[in-house]
Amino acid sequence: MAKKKKQPDNVIAQNKKARHDYFIEETMEAGLVLEGWEVKSLRDGKANLTESYIFLKDGEAWLLGCHISPLKTASTHIDPNPIRYRKLLLHNKELGKLFGAQQKKGYTIVALKLYWKNNLVKLELGMGKGKKLHDKRATEKEREWNRSKQRMMKSN
Repeated sequence: MAKKKKQPDNVIAQNKKARHDYFIEETMEAGLVLEGWEVKSLRDGKANLTESYIFLKDGEAWLLGCHISPLKTASTHIDPNPIRYRKLLLHNKELGKLFGAQQKKGYTIVALKLYWKNNLVKLELGMGKGKKLHDKRATEKEREWNRSKQRMMKSN
């Protein structure tokens, strides 16, 4: 039976597909504006980042496509929207960097990881360029070669 890789306690959700689809060149940390029911759901680990990305508009950054499933007990008096737009909290300098990279260099900004930091929810976002199919194959080939090297070293 294959062992499941254990992630640290502070990680809520990871977007493993993003590192497969993009060359991530730079990462940064951002805060999130959340509602109460969302925080309770995140404490329970009910988040999915696989189809999420960052949208820049009017000098602000927004997280789209992040699905936070509402808990039945925590969201009885409101009508929760699990895929609503969530505002990202970034400094003006960081926002300018994101706007410049997206406009001039053609980068895509994707959400990589959602985690806890001092009881606050943080989002790690990455700026990267999309991989072509042959790039994905080369990455997979290199990963497989590293695994076989480790196996050979372990057996010796």
